[in-house]
Amino acid sequence: MTGTASPVPAAPGAQLSPASNSVTAAVLSAAVIAAIISATVAACTAVWTTRRKSREEERARQRDLFARAYQAYAAYKEMPYAIRRRRHDDAAAERIRLSETTREIQSQLSYFAVWTAAESGAVGDAYAALVRELRKVAGGAMREAWLAEPIIDDAAMNIPPAVIDLSSLTPLEEAFTDAVRAHLAAIAPWWTK
Repeated sequence: MTGTASPVPAAPGAQLSPASNSVTAAVLSAAVIAAIISATVAACTAVWTTRRKSREEERARQRDLFARAYQAYAAYKEMPYAIRRRRHDDAAAERIRLSETTREIQSQLSYFAVWTAAESGAVGDAYAALVRELRKVAGGAMREAWLAEPIIDDAAMNIPPAVIDLSSLTPLEEAFTDAVRAHLAAIAPWWTK
């Protein structure tokens, strides 16, 4: 037998060589870095998704608000026609019904005037101008409708613009819808543009 010793495997728990330590550290570092990157990407995706949903919901909420404000405007605009078409056989009940309907709509107009202004100065200003003209024009048409006899036959149900002329409202309607479009476009998320 010669005096050469054969290499003996390291016992469990024994120290590894410096080269072995470097490889192990590199593998562990890569795994930790991959885990950190994955967690960061997941967190960023979650934040982006939540923010996107939040912005889309906010835009939908405002779109709904502006549509309901316009709906109140449209209801008031119809009142001169409703008054002219009131029932002739129960005048007292019709006065109460139409007056209460008008009162409720006026309340909604005031409510939406404040709310639209709180949401957007430009939209609020356009809505205030629209409602101001509406009260002047449609309000005058309502006064005239109350003074006129109620419609009692089908042929008179088609009321011509010469009797009720609300055409002066058209430019203000367009100004309101333009202001709404501009506001909603400004708050639209960048990925929808």
